[in-house]
Amino acid sequence: MTCNILILYYSRHGSVAALAEKIASGVQQAGAEAKIRCIAGFNQHTQPRHPIAELAELRDCDGLAFGSPVRFGNMAAEAKAFWDNTTSCWLKGELINKAAGVFTSSGSLHGGNEANLLSMMLPLLHHGMLLMGIPYSEPELHKTQSGGTPYGPSHVSGMSADTQLSVEEQRLALAFGKRLAQLSMALKTKGFST
Repeated sequence: MTCNILILYYSRHGSVAALAEKIASGVQQAGAEAKIRCIAGFNQHTQPRHPIAELAELRDCDGLAFGSPVRFGNMAAEAKAFWDNTTSCWLKGELINKAAGVFTSSGSLHGGNEANLLSMMLPLLHHGMLLMGIPYSEPELHKTQSGGTPYGPSHVSGMSADTQLSVEEQRLALAFGKRLAQLSMALKTKGFST
């Protein structure tokens, strides 16, 4: 039985995209299929790193990892606009009981990563998704000096917008991807859906 995990993100400078790719590696290591899709930016002159997401891909996924950079403690406006256009999915209950998690990147250590991750969970909860994070059994949560939270993977780019993930950030993103895939496969196998 194939299990499809959608890794949906918006990224302006590439840090969130780097996390998405590492999460996809974890999903694949767990034996699920990873589909990376980006949310279109308001500036149409930028070339996306991955294909633009379509609403049908959200409806058809078995699990979701959702990422956005921090904008004053919240998700980027582009990411919010995407969710604002998912009412048709909500009305039909198409995301109910699907596993989901969130990831982010900020320019500074205290740039609002955890606040953003929590705010990014709100539309997922309204859609009836089953949220997961990263348990403290992952040793990198105890060691990281940059990104990484129990709410989901994160990256701290610094003011230079460095997209290079630290070793701990990479390991946490991989572990998150594996856990999301395993949970999604278990839910699908057990037939836990709407």
